[in-house]
Amino acid sequence: MHQSDNHQTNTSFDTFSFAQPVLKATNALGFRYCTPIQAQALPFALQGHDIVGQAQTGTGKTAAFLLTLISFILERRKENKRYLGEPFALVVAPTRELALQIAYDAGQLTQYVHIKSAVVIGGESISEQEEKITSQPIDLLIATPGRLLDFISRRKINLSLAQWLVIDEADRMLDMGFIPQLRRIITRMPPTSHRQTMMFSATYPDAVKRLTISWTAKNAIIIDATGERLDPSSVVQKIYVLPSAKKYSALCHILNQPATQRTLIFANRRDTVKQLGKQLRQDGVHCSVLSGEIAQKQREKTLRAFKTGKLEAMVATDLAGRGLHITGVSHVINFNLPEDPEDYIHRIGRTGRAGANGMSISFACEEEAVKLLPIQKMLGRDLQCIHLHDDFSNLS
Repeated sequence: MHQSDNHQTNTSFDTFSFAQPVLKATNALGFRYCTPIQAQALPFALQGHDIVGQAQTGTGKTAAFLLTLISFILERRKENKRYLGEPFALVVAPTRELALQIAYDAGQLTQYVHIKSAVVIGGESISEQEEKITSQPIDLLIATPGRLLDFISRRKINLSLAQWLVIDEADRMLDMGFIPQLRRIITRMPPTSHRQTMMFSATYPDAVKRLTISWTAKNAIIIDATGERLDPSSVVQKIYVLPSAKKYSALCHILNQPATQRTLIFANRRDTVKQLGKQLRQDGVHCSVLSGEIAQKQREKTLRAFKTGKLEAMVATDLAGRGLHITGVSHVINFNLPEDPEDYIHRIGRTGRAGANGMSISFACEEEAVKLLPIQKMLGRDLQCIHLHDDFSNLS
């Protein structure tokens, strides 16, 4: 494997030989210059190299692999006969929310070209998804592992023509136990010599390294874009140390501040999320909840309401919050500090996006304070802790 140099700056999308309708879409979306991972990945990906990218959500990796897939599909699909249920490209994501976000981004980038994409994920009507993939040829398939295997076992999807594979958030796939399913999926695809594979992961533990060796070609390009995981200048981070019994009062105080507009609240457990949502609604806050137990259609309805401003707050678990791209989030509040410091990075990355400033507020009761050290180690700096008791006048 080869390491990519991290020196590209101010690389314009015009630098690449994208079709004019694709450039028209990037311009319409306000994309002028590549993010670091896009500038590093696109030259190699567009040459057909396998890519192993270490990058956080929100760094532009989705556009990097989608633009590559779109370019190759436009160029090569005319060479092949079209069959129902046989996509040219496959993107596998660990969660329904991330798969839907990727599908949305694909729709934005293909708004001026005739490329058909479909999503197969758990939690939604399997008959509706089957209708989509059997009514017309699909170029790009975006899927979660379990539902995809269901379609493969029922012979509704055939991956023998899929020349491009993207595995997003490989470390989360590992954590969620999806690796055996991924292995079964990959055995249905052309071998590494006849497909291009792009893998992305927020972290790069030994277990993920072993997977990249198995699933990518020997000349795969390794890209480390973790240096762009967080821009401290765009997110103000505050840690408030307070008794657990005072957390809810502190939360309400923050939500009542004029500067608090669209707020994403994270808790570690589903029952905490549910209880918080119930309490906040009883206290007059327009909010809803997002967790794994919520039906998919209700999740999508909640996300739309939050994105359009109909909800002022949303309470979510980490699993539900991964991959969310929502502009205009003024505050992220960690009602609980996360168990995994990586999740802290993902959480606070939901604010301070697209050039805007954001505020991250974390509550730490005495028993949670031990979680601060690994977070600070990951950030490479200390976080100021403010001790609160009954006086919330400095809380903002």
